[in-house]
Amino acid sequence: MLQEVMELRETRILPDKTPKTTGEIFRLNNRALPAAPFHYFCGSKNEYMNQVFVQRIGKELEEIRTAGLFKTERIITSEQGPEIVVNGKTVLNFCANNYLGLSSHPAVSKAAHKAIDTHGYGMSSVRFICGTQDIHKELEQKIARFLGTEDTILYAAAFDANGGVFEPLFNEQDAIISDALNHASIIDGVRLCKAQRYRYEHNNMQDLETKLKESAACRNRIIVTDGSFSMDGTIAQLDKICDLADAYDAIVMIDECHSSGFLGKTGRGTHEYRGVMGRIDIITGTLGKALGGASGGFTSGNAAIIEILRQRSRPYLFSNTLAPSIAGASIAVLDMLSETTELRDRLEHNTRYFREKMTAAGFDIKPGDHPIVPIMLYDAVVAQNFAAALLEEGVYVIGFFFPVVAKGQARIRVQLSAAHKQEHLDKAIAAFTKVGKELKVLSS
Repeated sequence: MLQEVMELRETRILPDKTPKTTGEIFRLNNRALPAAPFHYFCGSKNEYMNQVFVQRIGKELEEIRTAGLFKTERIITSEQGPEIVVNGKTVLNFCANNYLGLSSHPAVSKAAHKAIDTHGYGMSSVRFICGTQDIHKELEQKIARFLGTEDTILYAAAFDANGGVFEPLFNEQDAIISDALNHASIIDGVRLCKAQRYRYEHNNMQDLETKLKESAACRNRIIVTDGSFSMDGTIAQLDKICDLADAYDAIVMIDECHSSGFLGKTGRGTHEYRGVMGRIDIITGTLGKALGGASGGFTSGNAAIIEILRQRSRPYLFSNTLAPSIAGASIAVLDMLSETTELRDRLEHNTRYFREKMTAAGFDIKPGDHPIVPIMLYDAVVAQNFAAALLEEGVYVIGFFFPVVAKGQARIRVQLSAAHKQEHLDKAIAAFTKVGKELKVLSS
C-alpha cells in the first residue's frame, strides 16, 4: 500500500496538502485510508505522537544533562586515524579502538574496494538462503587458523555473536558463570538463555571456584569472561580459569573484542598471552576494532559447536550477511597479521612508553600492560571537563562515567594505537599534564 500511495503522490492524484484531522479520509482503490499515514509519509511534524510519553522522555534527558552525564557525539569529518578532523580542527585521536592503525590502512582499503568490484556491495540475504559467498567461508577459515580453533561463524556484529551464542547451547539444566564486569553484550546474551546464572567477583578466582562448587549439580557449566576488560584494561587470568575449568569439568568462553590481533607474542589474543591456546572452548570477537575497524563479529571454536550455531543461532539466521567489502578487507588484515608482528610490536612499545610517562607525571592509572589506559578521575563532571579541556589542547579523548562505569569510578580512557608516532604521544602527555594542573587533578 505504501508504494501505491507514493506513486499516487508523485502523479498528483493525491493532493499535496496534508490532512490536519484524523477525520479526513482519502479513498484509494475503494479502501478507506486514515490521514495519519499521509501525515507521516509527507515528512511533516507528527501531531499524533503521544505527548505525555514524549514529555516524560524529555524530562529524563534533562535530568541526564543536569547531572553532567549527557553524552555528546562529536562529528568527525576525516578518516579514522591517529589524527582526525573535529569541528574543522585537526586533533590527536586517543579514544578509538584502532589498536593496530588499520582503520584507514591503504592495503585494507584496497582490499575492500577489490571485494566490491568482484563480489558487489551487499548480499540482501541471510546466510542459509542465498547470502554465503566464497569470501565469507574463506574469512571464517582464516579466523579459525589465526585463533587456533576448528571453525568460525560470522555475525553482523560482535554484539550479535555474544547475543546468539548461549541460547542454542544451554538450557535450564546448565549454568553460566560470568565475570561481574563482562561486556554488556554477554549480559544480554545470558538474559536470552534459560540457563541458571551465576556471577563471580571481577577477576576473583576464589569466588569463581565457589560458584563452580555451587553449580556442581548442573549438566554443563560454562565460565564466561572478557579476555581484556574494556574499561580497566585488565587481562583475564585465563591460565587459572582453565585450571579451574579442568578441575570442575567446565567449559571456557572468552570475548576477545579488545584482544584479537595484538595480545600475545603473535597477536592471537588473550589465550596466547596467557599460554592457554587449545584450552578455550568458545571464542567470540569483533572485526570492528583491531582487525580493520569496520564492523562484524565472530564466534570460533569446536566444529560441532559452530555447526549448531549455524542451525539455531537467531542473530545468524535472521540477519543479513556481512558485507563483501568487510569480508574481503578482513581477509587482507589476517594475512597481514600472519606475516609480521610489526604493528603489535609498535603498539606494545607505545603502550609501555605512555603508561610510564603518565605515571611519572603523577596520574592515577590502573596498572597493566594493555593499550587501554584508564586515567582515574573518579568524578563524572571532572571527567567531562577534563576531556573538553583536552580537546581545546588538540587531544581527542572521552570521559567515561556511570552507567558506563560504576558510580565514583569516572575516568578518561586512553587507547593507544600502533599508528601513534612519538610526537603524538609526547604532545598528549604534555596536554594531560597541563590540564591536570589547571583542574587541580595534579599538584602544581
